[in-house]
Amino acid sequence: MLSAVTDAGYTIPTPIQAGAIPFALQRRDICGIAQTGTGKTASFVLPMLSLLEKGRARARMPRTLILEPTRELAAQVAENFEKYGKNHRLNVALLIGGVSFEEQDRKLERGADVLICTPGRLLDHFERGKLLMSGVEIFVIDEADRMLDMGFIPDIERIAKMIPFTRQTLFFSATMPPEIQKLADRFLQNPERIEVAKPASASKTITQRFVATHGKDYEKRATLRDLVRAQEELKNAIIFCNRKVDVADLFRSLERHGFSVGALHGDMDQRSRTTMLQNFRDGQLQLLVASDVAARGLDIPDVSHVFNFDVPIHSEDYVHRIGRTGRAGRSGAAFTLVTKRDMKFTDAIEKLIGEKVEWLNGDLNALPPAEESKEMDRPGRGGRGDKSRDRGRGKGRGASGHKSDTAVEHTTAEIIEVAPPAKVESVKQERKAENKQHNNARNTRPYPANDDSRDRRRYRDHDDGPTPVGFGDDIPAFMLIAASAKV
Repeated sequence: MLSAVTDAGYTIPTPIQAGAIPFALQRRDICGIAQTGTGKTASFVLPMLSLLEKGRARARMPRTLILEPTRELAAQVAENFEKYGKNHRLNVALLIGGVSFEEQDRKLERGADVLICTPGRLLDHFERGKLLMSGVEIFVIDEADRMLDMGFIPDIERIAKMIPFTRQTLFFSATMPPEIQKLADRFLQNPERIEVAKPASASKTITQRFVATHGKDYEKRATLRDLVRAQEELKNAIIFCNRKVDVADLFRSLERHGFSVGALHGDMDQRSRTTMLQNFRDGQLQLLVASDVAARGLDIPDVSHVFNFDVPIHSEDYVHRIGRTGRAGRSGAAFTLVTKRDMKFTDAIEKLIGEKVEWLNGDLNALPPAEESKEMDRPGRGGRGDKSRDRGRGKGRGASGHKSDTAVEHTTAEIIEVAPPAKVESVKQERKAENKQHNNARNTRPYPANDDSRDRRRYRDHDDGPTPVGFGDDIPAFMLIAASAKV
């Protein structure tokens, strides 16, 4: 194991490793708290490798269990076992969603010394009768606050009842609020608390700045683009959004503006998530737009910048997000876009980290007045202040924008003064026929027949207006095909 650690390029343990490893080797329960990026994963991987050198796993009876909140983090821990345990003959099984059960079953049948999984997939295998948990000696809960705070409490309690009471339990996290600590105490027996940094503190190597912006999505996107272009030392960056739909919108926006960008969120299939993350690690993508699925524990050591497109609702998430940069002693920069409605969240963040975050180019009071989007001022958009449509309707046009029968009558009345009755009737019939032809053409168009359809198609190539409502840019192809009626 020491040979593998040396080959990995490590010679001196980090503070959390120096504090946790001796107690882990003594089979003590541990509650470890340290800043993100300080080597917490190796704090339980290395002692587990040493303790597992003796003995052998039996079929479907894992010797150790590691729970992770996300698939990416579980896969990352498996990579650590491969790196540090390359001189061992240990079987490592990774149970995560998005992978077939049959392949995972084959690994369990061979016997797993180390079982790394997300709670949902572990319970699926257990309910299928594919797992016996009575042989678990070491139980590790990584990112403990998130595992317990975000809906995993019933699963954790159920899993804890499945494994022996005499197990060794290890908790590791970057944050541990008091209410979460009470829950953790239910799973730990006389734990050794190792705290190498103030809970929820950010690394001193990260330069943090708040950036004032207006609240509209298109204004925030414009501010972000200007901010990214202004960074002279930007190598790569992760951009965090609160919602998955915002990840998709921002990804399309940046892609349209010529940025090298990828997206990562929980609704993507596992193969796409893995490929996107690997492309970002390999430098094929400069920007990665992500939800909080990428905020926890992912070890991408050389991320130069982090941008928070949305201020995180939970202040603890801010620490994890900006912790993706400035890792292992490197310097990093974190910028957070702040609107007026985000002030309560920024106050909570400053209270949590115990310091004031400086503003870039002035706070919200120094923000210039918002400018109306050019997209909103174009005729036919139908937004507020679009009087062209109202003027048209006021002059005898119907909701469809074409002349109504009333308008035909009015025009015909003007002709009466200069034309005989027979001519007036002829003109009247022509106008009605023309009006009917226009309406039929509108009803048979292959795209939705509303006033904004042509403008919406032009709008797709612009990004200075609000996000489209409805299908937005993703109108299904089958809806653009004209229907053919068969008699």
